[in-house]
Amino acid sequence: MNLYVILKRTFDTEEKISISNGEISHDSAEYIINPYDEYAIEEAITLRDAHGGEVTVVTVGTEESEKELRTALAMGADKAVLIDTEELDSSDQFTTSAVLAEFFKDKEYDLILGGNVAIDNGSGQVGPRLAELLGIPQVTTITKIEVNGTDVSIERDVEGDVEKIETSLPLLVTAQQGLNEPRYPSLPGIMKAKKKPLETLEIDDLDIDEEDVEAKTKTVEVFLPAKKEAGKILSGEVNDQVKELVSLLRSEAKVI
Repeated sequence: MNLYVILKRTFDTEEKISISNGEISHDSAEYIINPYDEYAIEEAITLRDAHGGEVTVVTVGTEESEKELRTALAMGADKAVLIDTEELDSSDQFTTSAVLAEFFKDKEYDLILGGNVAIDNGSGQVGPRLAELLGIPQVTTITKIEVNGTDVSIERDVEGDVEKIETSLPLLVTAQQGLNEPRYPSLPGIMKAKKKPLETLEIDDLDIDEEDVEAKTKTVEVFLPAKKEAGKILSGEVNDQVKELVSLLRSEAKVI
């Protein structure tokens, strides 16, 4: 099987994030593979081990993304491709999916996997957009996948229940928590990753006109949520508490 995983370099939400001039300060942020993409990498490796073939991880970004690609190779992926879009706004979902579609147009692929959402913006758009541009079926938020030849059986979470889907290859899926338990890169895996191929492509290599993939959206401002004020404890007789509560809801909370 020819398995591809589209992954994104995101900031680690478990580390401190600073906002400077309406943007996330890159100097203070720690970056990792988007956690949902780790499920996609793990599933691709599992499917390769079961059915043969190879796993190629692909990202759209800058040269800093090589670190995350090497991590994916250390997990067990076979190849990596960095599409360097330093001159483009690759934070826009249209731009990212359009660039990826151009990359995949002459590739032979059976299954493309990605994370359900990226934890930095949570739009969940790139996978579905890419599938639409490639003209292939897509199933999102999967929690189980079985491949038998070209036939594929999938389970996905829907409103607290499970939806079962039958489809066929080629196919794009996005991974949800519960699909598997991503492995940690082992020391031998880290050593092997240094020798695995990591190809870097420029926009010119894909024969893309920058105007055709120009961003459709832009981030106007990034800000932290307002600090929550401490709650109030009402005392006294129940009737007095009710009157005070109504007064506070009207004058301070302004909800009535």
